[in-house]
Amino acid sequence: MVLCQHQGQVITHTEKSWASITFAGTRHSLSLLFAGEKAVEAGESFVASLPEHEFAIPGQLVADAGIVEVEHRLSPSPRMVVQCDLLLLEDA
Repeated sequence: MVLCQHQGQVITHTEKSWASITFAGTRHSLSLLFAGEKAVEAGESFVASLPEHEFAIPGQLVADAGIVEVEHRLSPSPRMVVQCDLLLLEDA
């Protein structure tokens, strides 16, 4: 992922259908692992930029993107796990 500077590894991904009266789409929950000092720096940048990022996904609009949880560990080596949620709507 470019937004992660190619430093994040997806460790979990779930997808659920989502719909309102006027829109249909999917809600995605992802956990990303950033392992190592350089990766943690990229992860911190990812956390700061995700909510305002302009996505370009053909046939989809990203209606919401947010960080749910961030877990940092320093020992035995720096690592960060980021949980994020995205709501994708079908672009009509």
